Amino acid sequence: MDNTAASLGLFPLIVVLIVVIWIIKCLNVLREYERAVVFRLGRVLKKDKGPGVIIILWPIDKIVKVSLRTITWDVPPQDIITRDNVSLKVNAVVYFRVINATQAIVEVENYRYAVEQAAQTGLRTVLGEVELDDLLSQREKLNARLQSILDEHTEPWGIKVTQVQVKQVDLPQEMQRAIARQAEAERERRAKIISADGEYQAAAKLAEAAAVLNREPAAITLRYLQTLLEIGTEKSTTIVFPLPVDLLAGLLARKPASGGPPANPSMGGAQPS
Repeated sequence: MDNTAASLGLFPLIVVLIVVIWIIKCLNVLREYERAVVFRLGRVLKKDKGPGVIIILWPIDKIVKVSLRTITWDVPPQDIITRDNVSLKVNAVVYFRVINATQAIVEVENYRYAVEQAAQTGLRTVLGEVELDDLLSQREKLNARLQSILDEHTEPWGIKVTQVQVKQVDLPQEMQRAIARQAEAERERRAKIISADGEYQAAAKLAEAAAVLNREPAAITLRYLQTLLEIGTEKSTTIVFPLPVDLLAGLLARKPASGGPPANPSMGGAQPS
């Protein structure tokens, strides 16, 4: 009798304990960035649950939690052969997030692994269709194209690829030297063009100055005086005697009286001090 009474006394406690455990299993708390896909007897419910407290009928219902936060995945270095047959290694970073938890669980077995494989394949495909110069200079366009291709592939899985960035391009040593030589040749070409353009502009200005001096004879005399002033300020042992241009023209026009040599048509005489 005592054993029966003890058993009857423990039975309500066991029932209460089972009920408490069942209630705990039925109550689930989801964070703001989490959603729950609920399977009832193997069939998925139409709408995912969360955030907050959700109630399920355990053990009839099973839930799978999915995070909606953006996932950052670093694509390992991939061997790429560009369209101009240059072999190199390229790595990238992919940002993606789940926008439909039900599709991410039902449509693909492991959505993260699927996105990673699609990113590697897309990276090799897109970069293999461009030349090395385009890969180095048009990285923004290639990033946008990669993002568009990956987003198109992952849309049926409920995944949104928000951004793709090519991080680093590892070139062979011989290709790095060739690019350095090409850049140096380009800089030399630009320097020669700039120098030639400067000489052309200087020649044009000199031609304009000569035209002005030709129209204004007095300007030549002023130029002589300025030249004398510049020479006088220097430590020079030469004395310059300027002669008027009109006088020189008269002397050149006259013939010598004797049979001596003609006058020297110089602009001035120089005598060491």
